Amino acid sequence: MAVASHSSSLDRESVQAAHELIRPYIHRTPTLTNATLTALASTPQDPKKLAGTSWEGRTPAKPKLRLFFKCENFQRIGAFKCRGAFHAIERLKQDKEWLDGGGPEKGVVTHSSGNHAQALALAAATNNIPAYIVMPTISAPAKIAATKGYGAKVVFSGPTSTEREAAAAKIIEETGARLIPPYDHPHIVLGQGTLGLEFQQDAAALLAQEPSPLGGRPVFSILGTNAGIFGKGLDAILAPCGGGGMLSGVALSCEGTGIRVFGAEPWFQGADDAKRGYESGTRVESVKTLTIADGLRTPVGKVPWSIIYERRLVDGFFSVSEAEIRDALKLVLERFKLVIEPSAAVPLAVALFNEDFRSMVEREAGEQGWDLGIVFSGGNVGTDKLATLFDEQVAPKM
Repeated sequence: MAVASHSSSLDRESVQAAHELIRPYIHRTPTLTNATLTALASTPQDPKKLAGTSWEGRTPAKPKLRLFFKCENFQRIGAFKCRGAFHAIERLKQDKEWLDGGGPEKGVVTHSSGNHAQALALAAATNNIPAYIVMPTISAPAKIAATKGYGAKVVFSGPTSTEREAAAAKIIEETGARLIPPYDHPHIVLGQGTLGLEFQQDAAALLAQEPSPLGGRPVFSILGTNAGIFGKGLDAILAPCGGGGMLSGVALSCEGTGIRVFGAEPWFQGADDAKRGYESGTRVESVKTLTIADGLRTPVGKVPWSIIYERRLVDGFFSVSEAEIRDALKLVLERFKLVIEPSAAVPLAVALFNEDFRSMVEREAGEQGWDLGIVFSGGNVGTDKLATLFDEQVAPKM
């Protein structure tokens, strides 16, 4: 069931309109830099670390990367998801059919492993609308507690997307609540894409005012009126991909700017469904994985796929191992002093460890290098989970 009886066009202008609509409800999260991580990204990997990988025997790449981080771990509910949830609710409030049919009293429903669950619970509570949230029984306890804390009624289901959707359908039948999907709807995509607009503006402003971390002052072109007063700034953005709502939204926000967009995924137990689908030309519709990047365990939705693949607004995908995700997460904790969740560490892991990505940058950017945006998608991870992640005896085997 659609979020509303009408949908916006899927373009950059609609992302801008979504940003205006949700501005009162969200934080404009910071764009930060880190000299240590930038230096590591621009340093060739030790050849010994490539042993046993598909890159064994290859000369490590020497890309020049200047990293910028969009810190959605500082967003309300601790993740980017509230952007899409608030946009969906605001658009729903413009739906006369829903209002006249008693929609605000019947409520809204969704299925989510945690971040969209919390986001919709908050957006609904802000508007005094009942919220029913279907969560897998394996969801992180902290995310379950937070969702309940915002006043939502939590209903548990099995871990697969099919099981979640079946539980949500039952609630709809019983209550008449309106479904707000976690990622597969235009209003969600446009809301999530608003982080891309902020990222472009803030990174360009930083680049205009400060010398490059690796020396020199970057030169960038000025765009049309949609870009505001800032230049392009970033050369590319790496964003994590689960259901694809945020990645496709960011891609829309970059349309026509010259900024390239890439998706980042874990490959553990087939979690790299978007990469496999992108390369084969057929969307993978089912995923069953227990990757530590729990926010990326879902298959790419139809709406995101139409943007990512059919319109080719995403330039490609790169995947990383569980060990590489943990290594990136540890670096952020120890050298950046930020708390992020494993899913948020995946794009950084690509920039640091994926030799295909790093070789591409070296080849295409040359001596000039890239100003690369990394999306830290969220920070919802408990201390107990962090302790488990770094316990090699219980970490998932590769």
